[in-house]
Amino acid sequence: MKPKTKFGFFKVGAAIGLGGSLLYATNDTFRDTTRHLVITSERVGVVVIATMRCFRLYLKTLGKEYSTHQERLQALSKTHLKAAKITLKALEANGGIYIKLGQHITALTYLLPREWTDTMIPLQDRCPRSSIEEIEDMFELDMGISLYEYFSDFDPEPVGVASLAQVHIGTLKKSGEKVAVKVQHPSLSEFVPLDIYLTRTVFGLMRKVFPEYPLTWLGDELQNSIYVELNFTNEAANAKKTDKYFQSFQNVTALRVPQIVSATPRILIMEYVAGSRLDDLKYLKDHHINPSDVSSCLSHIFNNMIFTPDVGLHCDPHGGNLAIRAVKKSESKTKYNFEIVLYDHGLYRNIPLQMKRDYSHFWLSVLDNNIPEMRKYAEKVAGIKGEQKFRIFASAITGRDPENALNYDIKKARSADEVVNMQNQLQGEGGVLEDLMDMLSRMPRIVLLILKTNDLTRSLDENLNNPLGPERTFLIMANYCAKVVYDEEIEINNKHHKKYSLFRALTNIKSWFAYQKRISSLYFYDLFMIFHNLKSRVGF
Repeated sequence: MKPKTKFGFFKVGAAIGLGGSLLYATNDTFRDTTRHLVITSERVGVVVIATMRCFRLYLKTLGKEYSTHQERLQALSKTHLKAAKITLKALEANGGIYIKLGQHITALTYLLPREWTDTMIPLQDRCPRSSIEEIEDMFELDMGISLYEYFSDFDPEPVGVASLAQVHIGTLKKSGEKVAVKVQHPSLSEFVPLDIYLTRTVFGLMRKVFPEYPLTWLGDELQNSIYVELNFTNEAANAKKTDKYFQSFQNVTALRVPQIVSATPRILIMEYVAGSRLDDLKYLKDHHINPSDVSSCLSHIFNNMIFTPDVGLHCDPHGGNLAIRAVKKSESKTKYNFEIVLYDHGLYRNIPLQMKRDYSHFWLSVLDNNIPEMRKYAEKVAGIKGEQKFRIFASAITGRDPENALNYDIKKARSADEVVNMQNQLQGEGGVLEDLMDMLSRMPRIVLLILKTNDLTRSLDENLNNPLGPERTFLIMANYCAKVVYDEEIEINNKHHKKYSLFRALTNIKSWFAYQKRISSLYFYDLFMIFHNLKSRVGF
């Protein structure tokens, strides 16, 4: 190349470089576009590299031949751990909905190996926070007023940071009321479409490389829920509706929903209601709160949501979204000396009435050890066919190993050994894990959310170390199931028989007696416990 030509290229390059620099320095649109492209490339790179590394690990491990099944399990365990650590770093690097995905993985103890679920635990408390400057800019943009004109005091340090938002404490300038201010991470809206696309792409690739382990349903569920959760006006509406509904059930739930002050899609201002973790046993002991009462209230709250017609289900009841708050008996609106505070009403689902009915039948058949009826309603609820898938479904729903699930004893709590045994069965021979993954990929999404809610509330209940064991919790659930089934029977009977026919009257009476028999179990259990406690106090 001639020197003159080289110099010409140099001049063109210099001109482009100088022009680009000037545009970046003076043009906001160009600067924002450049920044967006750079960050997008980084996020894509993080996902692509982590995915390739994990695929390579699994292909190498699964492609080997092993002398024993135990040797294969050990190799898989090491691979699970390595891949989980690679994924953890990628999720932390990208933040946002990736953190939420990791938190969801943590809850899938019935599905994923412990190496994966345990590795993701730090994501519960390691969410990246937005700066106060970012919050100030977003607040003024969304509210049309500066942060410090709206609040007389605003703590720049968040009291809680989650994957989608963080919470600050402030004082309203107009009223002097202390409030909790939930603000969405400002950067989320910019990259959510890209992150959803990347997540679904990765799960799609996984299905092609490992067709026996379909996880595309996870990506689908994330896409279906994330946009709802990112609009805080939905959360405000859900909170108001839940608070209004449960006013009639205060004496069995002790539920407190913080009142909404103001809501925009990215900013939610609500009543400040502090509390301790629901499973903080020291707090319960220090405030003379009975863990059995807390367990009963928790059972009433979520069984009411799951089984009662036209009531929405809070789909994210993890430890961070529930709190216990001691109250003086003289100030309590209920018979209890505590309130259960329910936060984060962003994700609710309405379970179809027929599914509530079929699910009620399924649980009553579980409690009655009626396996033929269990099979019938497992198919109706989730389309379950085949012996192995039926056993897996029963195990996933009840949180027990298949033998205990099919021979249910409500007096017997789940042991640590049983949990380990369930996880070992998933990793063992016989295609159990493959069947579970296939079953979950075909299951209605609402059933997956019920499974998730079951798991989270079961875990909280177990952490309470309820001295009465799980029996009363199941009797409470049986009451809700029985009411749904009773109402269904009355509706069907009234529909198919004349209003004043003797057969209709006798059938309704039969259904009523069956319902009374079911709900009397809880009454007699409570009566027995009263006498038992009285006997203990007087020394008999």
